[in-house]
Amino acid sequence: MATYYARHRRGYPPEVLDALATAFGLGGDDTVIDLGCGTGQLSIPLAARVRAVVGVDPEPDMLALARQAAVDAATTNTAWVLGADRDVPTLGHLLGERTIGALTVAVAIHFMDRDALFRTIRPLVRPGGGVAVITNGVPLWSQDTRWSEALRGCLERLVGRPVTATCDTDAAGRRRNRNALVRAGYRYAESVVQYDAPLTIEDMVGGVFSAIPAELLPSAADRATFTAEVRDALDGRDAVTERVRVWLQFGTAHVPAR
Repeated sequence: MATYYARHRRGYPPEVLDALATAFGLGGDDTVIDLGCGTGQLSIPLAARVRAVVGVDPEPDMLALARQAAVDAATTNTAWVLGADRDVPTLGHLLGERTIGALTVAVAIHFMDRDALFRTIRPLVRPGGGVAVITNGVPLWSQDTRWSEALRGCLERLVGRPVTATCDTDAAGRRRNRNALVRAGYRYAESVVQYDAPLTIEDMVGGVFSAIPAELLPSAADRATFTAEVRDALDGRDAVTERVRVWLQFGTAHVPAR
């Protein structure tokens, strides 16, 4: 799973980093916690804009690949911590109060307890900083395109059941994020970055396998068969165009009145 994640998950265009930096006034004095960091798709480019990024993930394999990616990118201001949203209070003891510019959660909020997380992170966030929940498009199998429909059909044949998971990338998921941020006392705002990009069959299939736990991945032979079926379903094409819509949901900590 981690290897597929590192090779085939999309990164983030500069406009997403610009929006983050603008929303919270991030700069060279700030530390950011990237919770559910995966293999560093957001952590590493964000590190170029702040003092340090702490990437946190519950999967050791993800962290190992993130660490190597940081080395390969000559990024020296990242730290990688094994943990999950329930470990945020402990991070607070290590970092101290009002010491982070932002907490980012990119493509991972569906694994977390939003209300508890947004509430417990607040003491760590400096005034004007906050929480950003980022959705990097919608799952490849649930987009409103012919190629996505074909992919979904192949995937359903592979797993033997309907595939309906949205990973909270839909309107209902964004509404849950917004409501939880407001309940926790943050000022809410959102923005969207949209662009078109090529999506190869290898990245399409790898993206699907990156969402399947390692112990549930099909055999190598079945993976090859699945790849061939997807290519046949797309009339032998090697790539399609994906319209990627990156939603950014910001919860900003109030700045005390003077």
